[in-house]
Amino acid sequence: MLKEFQEFISKGNVMDLAVGVIIGGAFALIVNSLVGDIIMPIVGAIFGGFDFSNYFVPLSSTVTAESLEEAKKQGAVFAYGNFLTVVINFLILAWIIFLMVKGVNTLRRNLEKQKAAAPAAPPPADIQLLTEIRDLLAKK
Repeated sequence: MLKEFQEFISKGNVMDLAVGVIIGGAFALIVNSLVGDIIMPIVGAIFGGFDFSNYFVPLSSTVTAESLEEAKKQGAVFAYGNFLTVVINFLILAWIIFLMVKGVNTLRRNLEKQKAAAPAAPPPADIQLLTEIRDLLAKK
C-alpha cells in the first residue's frame, strides 16, 4: 500500500493539481481584496456611499440591528448584499482566469505555427538512399 501511495503521489498530475490549488487559494485572496478593498468602495461611492455587505432583509421581527453582523446575532436575515459581493468576486475571478487561458492558448498557437514553419530536417542518408531505390523501382 505504501508503494502504491508513493507511485500515486509521484505522478506529475497530482503535483500539478496541488500547486494549482495552492496558487488558486492565494489568487482568491488577492481577488477578494481587490473586490472588497478597491472595487466595492468605489461602487459604494458612486451609488451614494453605501456598503453592499451590510444590505440585508430581516426574516424575523426580532431583528432590529443596522449591521449584518449584529442582525445575524439577533435572528435570521436574508443577506443579499453579501451575496452580491461574492458574485462580483466570482465574475472578476472568472474573467481573469479566462484572460489567462486565452493568453496561454495564444502562446500555444504561436509555438505550433513556428514549429510548422520551421524547415524539416533532411532525412538521414540511408533513408534518402532507400527512397531513391524505391522511386527507381517504381519507374520500372
